[in-house]
Amino acid sequence: MQRRNFLKSSCNICLLGAAGFALPKLTGCSPALHSTGVYKATIVGNALEIPLALFENTSLQVVRPLGWFYDIAVEKRANNTYAALLMQCTHQDNQLTASGTGFSCSLHGSQFDKNGNVLKGPAEDPLRQYKTTIGKSTLTIEVPKTP
Repeated sequence: MQRRNFLKSSCNICLLGAAGFALPKLTGCSPALHSTGVYKATIVGNALEIPLALFENTSLQVVRPLGWFYDIAVEKRANNTYAALLMQCTHQDNQLTASGTGFSCSLHGSQFDKNGNVLKGPAEDPLRQYKTTIGKSTLTIEVPKTP
């Protein structure tokens, strides 16, 4: 009976060690994590409305349209305009991660600048950009019903 308990304990320790090693690496498989947080919004018609107040402390806000897998990165530019980019890699449709200088794909290493232009392949096409309109207290992003 002691041998059985020893083997059982040894297997459990190995599994815990393997999980501890692999778990941090699996975050690249999940939707992007952002320091700014994710604002969840509902699409009404073909538009998303987000409060301009979200940009009081940050120039980048990640928006998650309900029912979509991909997020939209919205950046407030220095000239008081906004850019909205779909965070979907144009190479093989992987969710992108936002960084201080742009966006990166954990699947094959594609990188995009803040404007959505390809910096490093294998992606060849820029990110999809959506038209934005500034209202009194909201920003409207024109989007299709599905990306």
